[in-house]
Amino acid sequence: MITFVKKGLMVSKIQFRLQFLVLLWGFTGVFGKLVTMNALPMVFYRVLIAAIAIFIYMKFKKIDFKVSKQYIVRLLGIGAIIGVHWFTFYLSIKLSNISIALSTLSMGALFSAILEPIFFKRKLNLSEIILSVIVSACVAVIFNASPDDYRLGIIVGVICSFLSALFAILNSRLPNSIQSSQVTFYEMIGGVIMLSLIMVVFQPEAISEVVNISWSNLGWLTLLGIIFTAFAQIESVALLKHVSAFTMMLNVNLEPVYGIILASLVFGNSEHMTPVFYVATAVMVLSIVVNGILKTKFSK
Repeated sequence: MITFVKKGLMVSKIQFRLQFLVLLWGFTGVFGKLVTMNALPMVFYRVLIAAIAIFIYMKFKKIDFKVSKQYIVRLLGIGAIIGVHWFTFYLSIKLSNISIALSTLSMGALFSAILEPIFFKRKLNLSEIILSVIVSACVAVIFNASPDDYRLGIIVGVICSFLSALFAILNSRLPNSIQSSQVTFYEMIGGVIMLSLIMVVFQPEAISEVVNISWSNLGWLTLLGIIFTAFAQIESVALLKHVSAFTMMLNVNLEPVYGIILASLVFGNSEHMTPVFYVATAVMVLSIVVNGILKTKFSK
């Protein structure tokens, strides 16, 4: 009986941590409008500040930076994916709005359902096929119901959701022997390297934005980098030791719910969409949640 209660409390604690994490991620979209910079220099500062914050944290906690060379290369690679994921997320916001970017992010569960059988060498089950059809249909509805000048933002958002599923699966395959802070530190370094390369090769004009950053933007980005990135990433990696990548993506699909509500409260009419958009988003999120529940039930 005592063991059962302890297990129940542990599950509840993990669920609370997971929901709090998703709430934090829901706030990140708001920064896309609060920060008056283009997406690339904005994300560069986000990962750079996060890397510095984690470095200080590890030094303070006396956590060893030493990780096997084979894993450092892998962590830097995953970090590069995370950096591009965040870049496409904020680019989607700049090209459309927060609501659009967050709704397309729900496709992460779809891509997770497709990628997991590939990485874990299992068959795609019927519920995942049905989920794929429903989510794809909802995104098509959102695409058609959105203003023409938002459609590029939707396409970029879909790319963003694919990258989110990919790095969640890759992180879930890391050994438990690597601490979450070590994982996050090297991934942020990988993100800094990737974004620096993109900036130098494809957007050299963004360097001037990095150099001439305003104090208000620096303030918002410091908050984004420390609380909503460094802490959130450490927590997400830690939680992946207790839950599957699919469960993580399933809960991440509540991010649009939190984010759209927050964006509407903060920015008002600029974030209001048509009823069709909200219905399609609700159907998509609900189908993903129901699929996850059924998948968990029948896997027992």
